[in-house]
Amino acid sequence: MTGIPANRPRFDFTISATDGKARTGVIAMQRGDIRTPAFMPVGTAATVKGMKPADVVGAGADIILGNTYHLMLRPGAERVARLGGLHAFSGWSKPILTDSGGYQVMSLADLTKRSEEGVSFKSHLDGTRHLLSPERSIEIQRLLGSNIVMAFDELVPTTSTREVQAAAMERSMRWAKRSRAAFDSGETHAENNAIFGIQQGALNEEFRRSSADALIDIGFDGYAVGGLAVGEGQAAMFGCLDFAPGQLPVDKPRYLMGVGKPDDIVGAVERGIDMFDCVMPTRSGRTGQAFTRTGPINIRNAKFAEDTGPLDPACPCPVCATWSRAYLHHLVRSGEMLGAMLMTEHNIWFYETLMADLRAAIAAGTLTQFANDFRAVYARKSEGEPK
Repeated sequence: MTGIPANRPRFDFTISATDGKARTGVIAMQRGDIRTPAFMPVGTAATVKGMKPADVVGAGADIILGNTYHLMLRPGAERVARLGGLHAFSGWSKPILTDSGGYQVMSLADLTKRSEEGVSFKSHLDGTRHLLSPERSIEIQRLLGSNIVMAFDELVPTTSTREVQAAAMERSMRWAKRSRAAFDSGETHAENNAIFGIQQGALNEEFRRSSADALIDIGFDGYAVGGLAVGEGQAAMFGCLDFAPGQLPVDKPRYLMGVGKPDDIVGAVERGIDMFDCVMPTRSGRTGQAFTRTGPINIRNAKFAEDTGPLDPACPCPVCATWSRAYLHHLVRSGEMLGAMLMTEHNIWFYETLMADLRAAIAAGTLTQFANDFRAVYARKSEGEPK
């Protein structure tokens, strides 16, 4: 923790205002403050793709996410540790949250085999076999120098049978206990950083309650709502969020993993969620999609070839202040790397500006009006053209 002020708290969550179920506040950690509700850009392979750390900070991000599965395979957690940890390695000085690797093992790896010990799998990169257990997941996150460590869990589709969902939730709670013990054995790292548990239970209120109770009994610094945004649709996700966050401690941060589209985030904030992550703004930027207040647009569309306006007239980002839709259309259609970089920067700014607006609306007690106005305009899906 070289260079970190000695008087900074390990982890402290303060709620400064509420509006309905929504909350705004600050998570104080040794590497800095995280304003909530917060969106965490995803830095899968020790980089937010297409952006330098200073530009991610400039967009308004207080924290980014690193990926345990990808980093353990390349360049390797032990190598990152030898090179000073993820912060020194990547040049990012603010807090980093690392996922447990469980979701990627289930979705990306080949020939997975689940057992009580953990998940054995074959790397999608070179075919080597690995075992990811709660203990190994926590060890990797410690080697990376993670500031918010996630417990290792088992994810199953929301379409699984009731029996499969119950078994996965119960195993996840056993793994959560092992994750907590492994984290606590980390001595200096554990003394200076935090660990979150992950609530599971698919869309079942009873399972979610049992999971929340088990996690609270173990005790964590924060709690994630896991197992959503995996194809169940927005209505089903919101139905779960109508009860799941309220089952978790009111005085701890609530993190909705892998979400999501801008209107997903607005609805989840209304339901009491404090933290989000998603690859959507960066992945969409690389494929030519920009988020705007009047809905997403595909800059590859021929209609933008001579459009001299900005991506989003309401956006304060450097991209919208400097370059036209026509120029971005040209870059993206030409396959120029600057096109992907500028589109990504705009999208990260869009997400972080949305979070700032949500925080301000909660503080002012005007969240319902803000959310309704946002949805009314965003739902036009008018290729970014005002009506």
